[in-house]
Amino acid sequence: MTVPTSPSPFVELLDMDRHIEGGWFKEIWKASYQIPHEVLGDRYSGARAAASSVYFLLHPGEESAWHKVLSDELWLFHAGGPLELTIGGHGDKPEAAETFILGLDIAAGQTPQALVPAGAWQTARPAGDEPVLVTCIVAPAFHYDDFSMIAPDEK
Repeated sequence: MTVPTSPSPFVELLDMDRHIEGGWFKEIWKASYQIPHEVLGDRYSGARAAASSVYFLLHPGEESAWHKVLSDELWLFHAGGPLELTIGGHGDKPEAAETFILGLDIAAGQTPQALVPAGAWQTARPAGDEPVLVTCIVAPAFHYDDFSMIAPDEK
């Protein structure tokens, strides 16, 4: 992964931090309503907020490593170049993949949003030469206990 020599102004303007999976993020919302652990079931380690969202930014040369979360994750395009979002199944490792291009050129096959189903492997990277800013909404809310990642050298 390359670090941009001149980061997008969004990094500073949105007070973003480095994300463990790659890229930059800023948590922007967590629902006030809590879903009790007994409702969520044993696959979750405890209660969760009903949903949460983050801004997420990738520069050209950066990528979001293969990872999965226990909850559904909705990606919403905001600005910059298109984003390639790849979903790699529900197995122990990523497998046969489905790819979406997030962006606003709908006539060219881009989509402004895409859903990664709960427990599915996912990876993302800019599909062009511009940084890309998205929002990711996770429901039930994101928690690091619900997160698994494959190091880039383990693909």
